[in-house]
Amino acid sequence: MTDRPITRYCIAGGGTAGWMAAAALARFLPGGHTVELVESEAIGTVGVGEATIPQIHLFNGALGLDEAEFLRETKGSIKLGIEFDGWLREGAAYMHAFGNIGRSAGLLPFQHYWLRAHALGFAKPLQRYSLNELAGRTMRMQRGKTAGGQEMPYAYHFDAALYARYLRRFAEERGVTRYEGRIEQVERAGQSGDISALLLDGDRRIEADFFIDCTGFRGLLIEGALETGFEDWSDWLPCDRALAVACEGGGDFTPYTRSIARPAGWQWRIPLQHRLGNGLVYCSAQWSDDEAAETLLANLDGAPQTDPRPIRFTTGTRRRHWNRNCLALGLAAGFMEPLESTSIHLVQSAISRFLAVLPHAAPDPAIVGWFNQQARFEWERIRDFLILHYTANDRVGQPFWDQVRTMIPPDTLTAKLDQWRATGFIHREHEELFTDVGWFQVLVGQGVAARGYNRLADAMPEDDLRRFLGETERALIEQVKPMPRHLDFLRDCIARSERQGVDA
Repeated sequence: MTDRPITRYCIAGGGTAGWMAAAALARFLPGGHTVELVESEAIGTVGVGEATIPQIHLFNGALGLDEAEFLRETKGSIKLGIEFDGWLREGAAYMHAFGNIGRSAGLLPFQHYWLRAHALGFAKPLQRYSLNELAGRTMRMQRGKTAGGQEMPYAYHFDAALYARYLRRFAEERGVTRYEGRIEQVERAGQSGDISALLLDGDRRIEADFFIDCTGFRGLLIEGALETGFEDWSDWLPCDRALAVACEGGGDFTPYTRSIARPAGWQWRIPLQHRLGNGLVYCSAQWSDDEAAETLLANLDGAPQTDPRPIRFTTGTRRRHWNRNCLALGLAAGFMEPLESTSIHLVQSAISRFLAVLPHAAPDPAIVGWFNQQARFEWERIRDFLILHYTANDRVGQPFWDQVRTMIPPDTLTAKLDQWRATGFIHREHEELFTDVGWFQVLVGQGVAARGYNRLADAMPEDDLRRFLGETERALIEQVKPMPRHLDFLRDCIARSERQGVDA
C-alpha cells in the first residue's frame, strides 16, 4: 500500500456486519471520504442470531438512533438475560442474567458471601439475588433506575434482516453508495500485494484504498484473495451445523432468550414482536440433518413459517482479522455459536477498535499488530466461556455430552476453573467481555463447585450474613413489583415512536 491518504472505503457484502460498518463510517468519517458497499440480493445472509448483549446500546447510541424507533423498525423486544435449560442435566435450568448478583460487602464481592451461606445450608438459588432474573421470570421490564436506585441493564432481540435494512437507510442518507452485484474477482496491486479493486458481474470495477470484508463464511477478500489462514476450534466446540426457522408467536413472550440443551446440541428461542426466532445448533457426527430437523420442528411454539434453513460452519477464527488493507468483520472474521449472543457484539467491537486507530495512509504494522492481538484475546476469552457451558455437564450417557465433558479445555479456561474451585476466586483479565458476575452464574449453573471461599467472609457473623442475604432478596423483589409487564413496555415504546412520527 502506498502512502497516499486513505479516502475511499469499500465494504464487500451487506447483511448486519456490512451495514453496521457502513453506518459507523458514514457517521464518524470526516468530509472528503467516500464509502461504497457491494452486495447481491441473490446471496442470502446467515443471520443465525437475533439476540444481543447490553453493549449494543453503545453502538446504537453512538449513531444517535432513537430506541423506540429502533424497536418499531426491527420488530424488537427486550432481553434481560439467557436461560439455559437442561445444560447441566434434564430438568435443571438457570439464567445468565445481565447486571449484578446480590451486592458486595466490605472488600469482597457477593459470590464469597453466597458461597459461605451455601456451605452453611441457607443460601437460596442465585436467581433470588438477581434483579434482572426476578424481573425476567415475572415478564417485567423497566428502563433506567428502579425505585431502589439500581440499574437494570438490558439488550434486545430483533430481526437481523430488519436491523440491516434500518442501518442501510441510515447509511445511505449519509452518503454511502450501494452497488448491487456479485463479486467475481478480487484484484491485487502487483507491487504491494494489497487489494486494489473488486470486479463485479457486468464488467464493473470498484476501486478503493481500504476494504472491509463482510462476505460471510467465504471470506472472499481476507481468505480468498489474501490467504490469511484459519484457526480451527472444532476440537473444543464440535457443533458444525445449524437449522434456523421462524414460527408463529405462541407461548410466553419472555424478556430473555432461551437456550435448550438437546441430545446432540442445543436449540434457541428468541421472541420478537411478529414471530419467534428458532434454531438448532448440532454436531453432524452425532446427529443426521433429518434427526436435527425433526427435533427442531417438534419443539416449536407455533407453526413454522418456512422450511428450516440449513447452515454449515466450522468454529474458529482467521489468524489475522486485519491483513494489509483489509479488515474482516462478522463471519468473514470467524465463527462462534450464538450461545451467548456475541456475534453482533464482535462486529461492533471490531468497528470500535478500528475507528480508534483509523489509519490516515498505509497502516503502521504496530497498529495492525495491536488490533489483531486485541481481537485474538477477545475471541479466545469468549471461546473459553462457551466451552465452559459444554464441558461442565452431567448429561451422562449421551455420546455428544460425554464427549464434550471429557475433552481437555484450553489452558486459559483450565486456569480459571482451578482458581474458582480453590477459593471461589474469579478474575476478569484485562477487558475480556464476560465479567466475574457472568462467570459466577454459569459456573454455579453448570454445577462447578468451589471447595472454599475467601475467609474474609467469615468476619461477618452468621446472623448478620442471614440478614444480609434476606434483606438483599427482599429489596430486589420490592423493586420488581411495580415494574410494567414486558409486553406493555414494548407497546408504550412503539406507540411513542408512532406519535413522534406523526408529529414530525
